[in-house]
Amino acid sequence: MTVAAGLLTAAALTLSACGKGASDTASVPDGWGTLKTKGVSVSYPKGPTGYVEQSAAERSRYNAAAAVRKQGGRTVSTITVQLDFTQADSAEQAAIAAEAGIQMGASVKGEKNVKPAGTDEAKRIDFTFKSTGEAGNPPKGTPIKGVILTGLDSSGTTFAVRIDAARGTLSDGDLKKITDSVEVH
Repeated sequence: MTVAAGLLTAAALTLSACGKGASDTASVPDGWGTLKTKGVSVSYPKGPTGYVEQSAAERSRYNAAAAVRKQGGRTVSTITVQLDFTQADSAEQAAIAAEAGIQMGASVKGEKNVKPAGTDEAKRIDFTFKSTGEAGNPPKGTPIKGVILTGLDSSGTTFAVRIDAARGTLSDGDLKKITDSVEVH
């Protein structure tokens, strides 16, 4: 299983939120790409050392959008968007379902309320796990940090934006820019 597949499978969650957020639009840094879906969008650093968006044929069928970052031929970080991954009527219920999709052996580090652009209610789940080392993943045992933003979009459909990164491959600053770029539609 590749890091992308492993991370994407574990990220088989979709982010969506409803209502109007404190900010109507998200902050997108110059030169970044954006994964756009009907329920949510999220931006990512592009370029030779950044992420590359996957086509529908390349990504998991559970993901409405995905981008991967590779180093030395291995996928070291993924960003995925999942929509309508569970029947929920609140961000809390979406978070419960999102946590259920985190791979076995992962350690949830915390959950908190967040307000991505376009919604007043969403949850952020922080977690860690170790790479399996399978097909294209970082070597077995490499620590992976994960973040999921989840809730309901304006149509009441669940969404999950998941970011997974092997240790040392995504700075805290870039992770913050990615999460700050999430916009719910």
